[in-house]
Amino acid sequence: MIIDGKAVASGIREQIKLRAKKLADEGRPAGLAVIRIGDDAASEVYVRNKIKGCTEVGISSFSYELPATTSQATVIELIRELNSRDDVHGILVQLPLPKGLDESVILAAIDESKDVDGFSAKQTGLLALGTPDLVACTPHGCMELIKSTGVQIAGKRAVIVGRSNIVGKPMFHLLLAENATVTVCHSKTRDLVELTRQADILVAALGKPRFVTADMVKEGAVVIDVGINRVDGKLVGDVDFDAVSKKASYITPVPGGVGPMTITMLLYNTVKAAERSVK
Repeated sequence: MIIDGKAVASGIREQIKLRAKKLADEGRPAGLAVIRIGDDAASEVYVRNKIKGCTEVGISSFSYELPATTSQATVIELIRELNSRDDVHGILVQLPLPKGLDESVILAAIDESKDVDGFSAKQTGLLALGTPDLVACTPHGCMELIKSTGVQIAGKRAVIVGRSNIVGKPMFHLLLAENATVTVCHSKTRDLVELTRQADILVAALGKPRFVTADMVKEGAVVIDVGINRVDGKLVGDVDFDAVSKKASYITPVPGGVGPMTITMLLYNTVKAAERSVK
């Protein structure tokens, strides 16, 4: 079965839309500020889709386009201004940043209560403690896709290939919280194939096109492909979809799998932050 990320995202967005309308009716519409620095083509597309998503669910959006030559001090000054605004409940700095800008310093300047990307030390710490607040969007979306299959997560063997702060590490904590037995694999992992073959749930998030092949997958596994790679002008994932889909019980396609969920969970976090600010 192919997991339709667009369909799952659509159902969640309908709930977000209702919550956003309630906030707007109370005179406190949810607001998301998006900062893009430089002229990276992919970033431009991502930002445009995020602004479009805001419009569709009734979230106010504020877009800031800054040249690649913008100083770090100027970016931080803008973030501090947005931190103080009552009409902005979420702040997102589109990555990657141009050379010369320190990503960790800039992201740390975002008010933790407005960190809708879920990257701050506080948000990642809360997740690690098992008391999540604003969860990183892509892993959160992956969990919703897994749950949409109806497969019970508790007691299952889960293997994550990739240990990034954006996907791999938060995915570990989310699966662990659902009582899976979780293994995180990376570039130094020995006997990788033996480990992935044990996975009832396999998450591929390493950024290498078609890296996960059929011989690496257990029969009947749930396979979540987080990768987005461009090969010969075509988008492909980290999983060899054609071969692996013959063995998996459920699998996400690329595109149309995890991608729609990432933006959806960003909108979810923005509304959640707005609701909390009202309280």
